[in-house]
Amino acid sequence: MTSIIKVTPLLGALDTGTAVCYLLKVDQYTLLLDCGLDVTKLSEFTARIMQHTNNINAVLVSFPDVDHIGALPYLYGTLGLDCQIYGTVPVYNMGQMFLYDYYQSKNSSEDFNIFSLDHVDNVFDHFQQIKYSQTLTICPGISITPYAAGHMIGGTMWKIMKDDEEDIVYAVDFNHKKERHLNGALFNNIIRPSLLITDAYNATFEYKKRRKRDQELISTILETVRQDGNVIIVVDTAGRVLELMQLLEQLWRNAESGLSAYSLALLNHVGYNVVDFAKNMLEWMSDTVTKQFEEQRSYPFHFKHLNLCHSLQELEKIPSPYVLLTSMADLSCGFARNLLAVSAETKENCIIVTQRTKPDTLASKLLSNAINNTIDITIGKRVPLEGKELEEHLNSVAKKQQEVEKMEVEEEGEESDEEQEDDQALVQRHDVPIPEETHNKKSFFKQHKVYPMFPFHEEKLKWDEYGEFIKHEHFRIDEEPIKEEEMETEKVKPVSTAPAAPTEIPTKCVTSRIKTQVNCKVKFIDFEGRSDGESIKRILALVLKPRQMVIVHGTPDASRHLAEFCRDSKDMGVSQIFVPGIGETVDATSERHIYQVKLKDALVTAAKFSRANDAELAWIDAVIDIQLNAEKEQVAMLEPMTNKPSHVPVFINEPRLSNLRQTLIKSGIQAEFNGENILFCRKSGDHIKEILIRLGYMV
Repeated sequence: MTSIIKVTPLLGALDTGTAVCYLLKVDQYTLLLDCGLDVTKLSEFTARIMQHTNNINAVLVSFPDVDHIGALPYLYGTLGLDCQIYGTVPVYNMGQMFLYDYYQSKNSSEDFNIFSLDHVDNVFDHFQQIKYSQTLTICPGISITPYAAGHMIGGTMWKIMKDDEEDIVYAVDFNHKKERHLNGALFNNIIRPSLLITDAYNATFEYKKRRKRDQELISTILETVRQDGNVIIVVDTAGRVLELMQLLEQLWRNAESGLSAYSLALLNHVGYNVVDFAKNMLEWMSDTVTKQFEEQRSYPFHFKHLNLCHSLQELEKIPSPYVLLTSMADLSCGFARNLLAVSAETKENCIIVTQRTKPDTLASKLLSNAINNTIDITIGKRVPLEGKELEEHLNSVAKKQQEVEKMEVEEEGEESDEEQEDDQALVQRHDVPIPEETHNKKSFFKQHKVYPMFPFHEEKLKWDEYGEFIKHEHFRIDEEPIKEEEMETEKVKPVSTAPAAPTEIPTKCVTSRIKTQVNCKVKFIDFEGRSDGESIKRILALVLKPRQMVIVHGTPDASRHLAEFCRDSKDMGVSQIFVPGIGETVDATSERHIYQVKLKDALVTAAKFSRANDAELAWIDAVIDIQLNAEKEQVAMLEPMTNKPSHVPVFINEPRLSNLRQTLIKSGIQAEFNGENILFCRKSGDHIKEILIRLGYMV
């Protein structure tokens, strides 16, 4: 049976943004395909996704960067989403690095309250890690299989199967070309899908050849450092930075490059962890990396020249001139933004942007402005509270602490009252004098003697999630007795009422707007690692050949360009092409004349089922009644007919006459072949029909 398939873009459709998020509804199940973060559109995104939060059954994550998982902490921590998340092992590991670095970069420059680190941990508590080509059933009748997509380590193209009949492929941001640390995307198992959901982000973009790109990077670095200038390469946290680290480390190890005399560094909040994860995930990398490890026993990510820095203070210890890899790629926050304000005015320096970003980002503005132009940079930093602000903060903290202590005292008081009541009950029960006559009274039955006893109260132990509360006085070491002089001085000292100083120094964010003269060189050298427009068209027309397409994640011009190419292509044979906007739902059901209906209980009870192999079939006579469900959607219901018309029984499963003859003989009916495949039976037709219906040959 054909499934009802609907696709709704929530982010990344007919716009210039880089964050993506889509809803895929297959019959009654809803899947969330990626969930990127765009802080400039958060309110609109919240309004759209709140309508579906309670109905989402699973989340499929393709890549570990903020554009694909950045909004998940907000959904799980604030909007109450609670379902399983599926992704590969590297997406799980590097996704945490992306979100940790993003949060720390934001929180160090502004009061960031979209999500917290606890929300990030909550997201990955719902994460189920899977491997490439591993098929997993996530909903009744729905299974998923991830395939390598290139672009970033652990990047995934998802194949979603419904009842092993219809296959839906979700493939965005893939890269078919092999790189230093990654293999290219594999399309062998996703040919001719029923529906392909893909992007047009690079539909009109053409890359330089890899050799020319690398040569441009090398020449730019040499030209800058030989003039005593610093090279700042802005990259992401834990994705495309791995390719650049591998390339630069190889250059520094090559004595002929002339770069070993200069410094090489990586600056972000989680640089050590990123490199450590990369060392332990070699099986997810290219064949070249794996072969190098197996044959030479050399770890590609054991760097000899790359210095790992986690703060600007550590960077100051690196001798200049240096080549620095730092985040964020769009210069929206982080160390790269702070360094730009300092380095842009020096004409010997060079800033290299490696990824295209939205038009309103600082990286885009920097590329669009020519040299010797002035740009405004808003810089935020955290400073310790002082004076009156510090006093007010400490008073508020002390007030909250007093309220907590007051609540604890009240709870302890209630517990002590309960203990006193228990003590009184014990006294009344046990501490009762026994009259003398009770000893002299005889009885036929043997009685146990009862004696007065002292009340015994067993102290209740207090527990929490870590076990029994520890009483510190039981473990206190006796100190030397205090002398009388010291006791007198202790009495003289006044008791301080000021709140105790907290262990962490309270801070606040201070922002300043700086006009910076851009005197340095600014270049864009593409290291995005996506397939270009010409390659995408060839893959769609000659390899994938989908029956239907939904084009997302691209500018209006790029989306229309790719849609027109697919319609005009004679090799593809695509029947439907959808180009939805944000919030627009498209119905991608392959058979338009088939509708999903629900059966009334009375209709199911009255049906007479006949078993046919592994299935049970029944003939029903009913009428369709359109009703509204709780979500005010039209639902087709089958109502039983009052006057059922008679129908002619029909054969099912195309039975063989030889098997049918044996079945009739076992039922006591004489059946013989006469002539050319003609079976004669000496019984009435109605009697034989009843037997065939009962045995599952007719319905």
